[in-house]
Amino acid sequence: MKEFIITETQTEKAVLVGLVTPEQNERKVQEYLDELAFLADTAGVDAVKRFTQKLDGPNSVTFVGTGKLQEIKEYVVENEIGMVIFDDELSPKQLRNIEKELQVKILDRTSLILDIFANRAQTAHAKTQVELAQYQYMLPRLTRLWTHLERQRGGVGMRGPGETQLETDRRIILDKISRLKKELVDIDKQKSVQRKNRGKMVRVALVGYTNVGKSTLMNLLSKSEVFAENKLFATLDTTVRKVIIDNLPFLLSDTVGFIRKLPTELVESFKSTLDEVREADLLVHIVDISHPTFEEQIEVVNRTLAEIDKTEKPMIMVFNKVDAFTFVPKEEDDLTPRTRENIDLEELKRTWMGKLGENCIFISAKERTNIEELKALLYERVKQIHITRFPYNDFLFQRYDEE
Repeated sequence: MKEFIITETQTEKAVLVGLVTPEQNERKVQEYLDELAFLADTAGVDAVKRFTQKLDGPNSVTFVGTGKLQEIKEYVVENEIGMVIFDDELSPKQLRNIEKELQVKILDRTSLILDIFANRAQTAHAKTQVELAQYQYMLPRLTRLWTHLERQRGGVGMRGPGETQLETDRRIILDKISRLKKELVDIDKQKSVQRKNRGKMVRVALVGYTNVGKSTLMNLLSKSEVFAENKLFATLDTTVRKVIIDNLPFLLSDTVGFIRKLPTELVESFKSTLDEVREADLLVHIVDISHPTFEEQIEVVNRTLAEIDKTEKPMIMVFNKVDAFTFVPKEEDDLTPRTRENIDLEELKRTWMGKLGENCIFISAKERTNIEELKALLYERVKQIHITRFPYNDFLFQRYDEE
């Protein structure tokens, strides 16, 4: 009888570090660290401890104070922690000093997101975009690299007289950035041709914060099998599907999710992927209404959309995950301010959401609640755009509606 030996993959352990500042209070920092822990989990890292410190701003040398850094060091050594992740982007100077003191792997939110993107990129387009973002992030931090990059670039005479290793590495990375940018230009040209070949159908783009259910909804509406899971950034590449509702065809695209403190390098690199957002006739903004800070997530998405495209586009707000919405009734003698958890869904709908009128709908993609109503709303919006673009087709819609 054969014996089977089960070997478990050792999960990396990490501690998380955040700052309480005049700009972000303790509650906000804990929310950010919750998200950082989710990012770490997505990357396959177990966040076992959190450290926070109240400061007016990040220490320019070590991000946190020397006393707090020593406290982190003692915990890391005692518990054999191999990684420390900071919630804000570290400067090259901070990174170098912290690494020297702690003697473990140091990541910030930006490098962690870049690592997740690199792991999840599937197509040549996404891989090129992530690689470009990584090199742009790496360039100002070259002094901390322990390996020499010139081995990746062969040939005699490539190193100038008296040139230091750092200068060589910097030149190699600049060359790689230049090459990757050219590759992206070529890929963008191909995608532009593909978009033109799709004809003049109305384009609808699903946008929203990461992990709000865009891909699940895409699968429901298009009857396709777009990858979806309860992880951040499950979708990196834009997926486009032809959808038909009551004989009305249109193109539906699922885009990469947004997140707070999204690295500048990634916003810039993924602008070409988000061309579907720029060229969309209608945006469908998916919101996870069960999330305690969904209103802040809406603001993050709107700010990112403004960076990508300055033009105003018609938008439908789709509040997803109503099945997961929680409500805790407030005690009569409780005088503390009301929170989202103390407001039931019907009362919430009568707040600022009530002003959206027919431009918002409440659904559960998981339970298929109100999906038919969403399809009817999409049909009406797409039909109006189509009639505006092709007035002579108006009689066709009259016939469909009569039927």
